[in-house]
Amino acid sequence: MTTRSSELFARAQRRIPGGVNSPVRAFRGLDREPFFVERAAGAKLWDADGNEYIDYVGTWGPAILGHAPRVVVEAIQDAATRGVSFGTPNPLEVEMAELICRWVPSIEKVRMVNSGTEATMSCLRLARGFTGRDKIIKFEGCYHGHVDALLVHAGSGALTHGQPDSAGVPADFARLTISVPFNDIEAVCAAFRENRDSVAAIIVEPVPANAGLYLPRENFLQSLREECTKAGALLIFDEVMTGFRVARGGAQEIYGITPDLTALGKVIGGGLPVGAFGGRAEIMDLLSPAGPVYQAGTLSGNPLAMAAGLAQLRELERIDGWRMLEELGTAFEAATRSTLRKLGLPFTFQRIGSMFCLFFTGEPVFDLATAKRSDRAAFATYFRACLDGGVYFAPSQFEAGFLSTAHQPQEIERTAAVVHRALKTLVR
Repeated sequence: MTTRSSELFARAQRRIPGGVNSPVRAFRGLDREPFFVERAAGAKLWDADGNEYIDYVGTWGPAILGHAPRVVVEAIQDAATRGVSFGTPNPLEVEMAELICRWVPSIEKVRMVNSGTEATMSCLRLARGFTGRDKIIKFEGCYHGHVDALLVHAGSGALTHGQPDSAGVPADFARLTISVPFNDIEAVCAAFRENRDSVAAIIVEPVPANAGLYLPRENFLQSLREECTKAGALLIFDEVMTGFRVARGGAQEIYGITPDLTALGKVIGGGLPVGAFGGRAEIMDLLSPAGPVYQAGTLSGNPLAMAAGLAQLRELERIDGWRMLEELGTAFEAATRSTLRKLGLPFTFQRIGSMFCLFFTGEPVFDLATAKRSDRAAFATYFRACLDGGVYFAPSQFEAGFLSTAHQPQEIERTAAVVHRALKTLVR
């Protein structure tokens, strides 16, 4: 029963566009209203009607230790007693900067911001300022926040709602963005040839996680690095999702690539609003007040977000969280694949570390075009059945799922049973 959630949604629609403050929360295309969460702990959520769910959304990535981990809550409480915002430098900013630079070797200097969108937007401005060029290459299905120049063949909520591009984005902005298929290095080379000496940067999710989840082909990321170097363009990794989640040093650690700039977010805030971007010192030193590229933010480096993020990252290191997450991911994948085999369903399951996606297509998925072959009606049926069974996956075929260190083996087992029942309804 979701009576109170329905009442809240009706009230929200009167005062909030679409009734939600971020589009994918609306459950559009699922023949279902969103539920409203009153509390969360560990791997579980409880909605306004008291229903319990095992959660695989994890605040869309930040809840890597689960919800309300004691170490993070206590860090926030302690920081709040000293003030929630200062508008001046604070010691925690320095500690966070040092930790990020120590864990991600490609980052020599870093600046804190308040969201992943701010981080990617700032990376673009900085890349243009450093190179003196205007054009950007991005990949279809990669979502880098609601930046005007990057809402071209975007993923995430824009894709879920059938509007890969956004109204309100001037055509002149879009003309500076070259969008090519992910995993297609020939398309990248052609873009460089056709726009010689005018491309400032390539921006890419090294593991795209906003059109479902698919992986880079062998040597694809290395080829991007080589083509950028040859063309005098910067390589920007958007690791807002993958940073500190798939490995301590992010996807760039796994694939052995050194980008020029990296955008971060989510995990480094412990659930509070946060973002960061960093890279080579010679590039970062162009930022104001040291250089001519302007970027600012009143709440950047907020002491609550820094305290929460530092507590979460240090706890991950203390408990060897990435090993735990890989073990959980392996168990979750094995259970899902076992169900698919038993039911004879030709669906495609993909995972890296604690991130995963079940595509409702039997064909390989390696870019936006292949992801869009998924049966969205089948996904909607599956999603509703899982939710009714007390398991909450992302409410879109085009989003990744997330595990946390708080997920217990018994919760994985219960999830496997719910998934089996949900998928069984699709067997004809």
